[in-house]
Amino acid sequence: MTTHLDTACVPAVACAQLQTWLTDGDEVALLDVREPGQYGEGHPFFSVNVPYSRLEVAVGALVPRRATRLVLLDGGEPGAGLAVRAAARLQGLGYTAVHRLDGGAAAWAESGRALFKGINVPSKTFGELVEHARHTPSIGAAELQRRLAAHEPLLLVDGRTLAEHRKMTIPGAIPIPNGELAARIASVLPDARTPVVVHCAGRTRSIIGAQILIDLGLPNPVYALENGTQGWRLAGFDLEHGSARQVPPTALDAAGPLREAALARAARQAAPRLTAAQAQAWLDDPGRTTYVLDVRSAAEFAHGTLAGARHAPGGQLLQATDLVIGVRAARVLLLDGDGPQGLRAPVIASWLRQLGFEAATVEHGIHAPLRVPAPVPPALPALAQIAQDNGVLAARLRTPGHVLLDLRLSLDHRRGHAAGARWTLRPRLDTAVEPGTRTATLISDDDTIARLAAIDLREQGVLDLAWTRPADLQAIGHPTDSTPDRPSDLDAIDYLFFVHDRHDGNLDAARRYLEWETGLIAQCQADEIGAFRLS
Repeated sequence: MTTHLDTACVPAVACAQLQTWLTDGDEVALLDVREPGQYGEGHPFFSVNVPYSRLEVAVGALVPRRATRLVLLDGGEPGAGLAVRAAARLQGLGYTAVHRLDGGAAAWAESGRALFKGINVPSKTFGELVEHARHTPSIGAAELQRRLAAHEPLLLVDGRTLAEHRKMTIPGAIPIPNGELAARIASVLPDARTPVVVHCAGRTRSIIGAQILIDLGLPNPVYALENGTQGWRLAGFDLEHGSARQVPPTALDAAGPLREAALARAARQAAPRLTAAQAQAWLDDPGRTTYVLDVRSAAEFAHGTLAGARHAPGGQLLQATDLVIGVRAARVLLLDGDGPQGLRAPVIASWLRQLGFEAATVEHGIHAPLRVPAPVPPALPALAQIAQDNGVLAARLRTPGHVLLDLRLSLDHRRGHAAGARWTLRPRLDTAVEPGTRTATLISDDDTIARLAAIDLREQGVLDLAWTRPADLQAIGHPTDSTPDRPSDLDAIDYLFFVHDRHDGNLDAARRYLEWETGLIAQCQADEIGAFRLS
């Protein structure tokens, strides 16, 4: 057995001990290293998905401090499982406090704790709790349709990303992502009496978006659209596809009352506004993790930001904190621009505090003179790329004993792949290649995925490795094949079928998804609900 599968090198943590660590106030990261489809079928409430297929390149942003307590979780396979392999990789990157959950997800369930389906579970549970605690006003699809048909005064807002809005939206909705509401809503409000309705695809962003406006003291009646676009379709109404409407401009006069309301709300939530010196003290603390997040729009971020800051648009950050913040009890510094736009960061900071994070804004935002530690990219092995030139690729495919491995998404493989290629993922390479195989070519459009897979294959003894793109195989005339049923749904561990088709007209899938969202609170235990600071 190779050293990287030695369980003695990875301390095991019992479920009871992990429960203590998750609530003791010290930093801890619970990382589920299974693939997204496996993770989405059932995982602990506080776990963050860092799939083994992308482990080394994904973990640095989620867990930037190498001394953070880490607990790795797999499905509970007997013997030296996936968590042990992942632990060896992280130890190789310099992480010094790596553990594995003894028995994995199976043991967690056997201990009486729930395994939650879906993704972004803490954020979605939080949205349900907000509606219960704050009694966020809502409007049903039928009533909204009646008002629209009667041409009653109404401002309909889509609080999702612009890309989601383009795909499908409630007819006539104006795209204003939730993180931009505070800065932009005043530019499209005709008066202080017109009702405002915020919608998303389901529930969370409708609720949070409406409550953001209510908390800012907007005098208008504000409602969340019950069940979003899915509820609209379930009520029998058509969606609009391909909207060309743009996000409205910043309201230049919003720096007055709304800004004061945002700052006051952040202060009440104990989300302070730090000077540059205070923020730098957070960053220089070797015993704490501090994330530096630019909450502005993608266009603003692309135009320039503070060196070392990550982009996390505010509305999406609240919707999916687990995609950005991997460490419980960490600190978060939120950056914004100057002028009217500067009220976005305090709004998001106040909500992050309610989500349970120690969040703060920084004076001068992206212009603050902060020194943010630069992330250290992992050193990945070199891997030759073979294109279609000079017949090299064609000759390689004819090599005796050669194996062609397709590392693309499972559903892409189903639709079409190089004839003879085996679909696999990094965690399944030990069963995808027979013992004694020495030569393999990896198919991927992403050289990072191929280079990570090469680490494991070389340890298995496959030393003659290269990668190529699907287009290169097509260019040399290599035949293609399609297998609509292979890999099977069970084997397609990279895809979460739980949410399959709910945005593509499958009303049964939409019903199941909405039932899942509204049922989250009932699955939670007291310490999971207690992580939030609702007010």
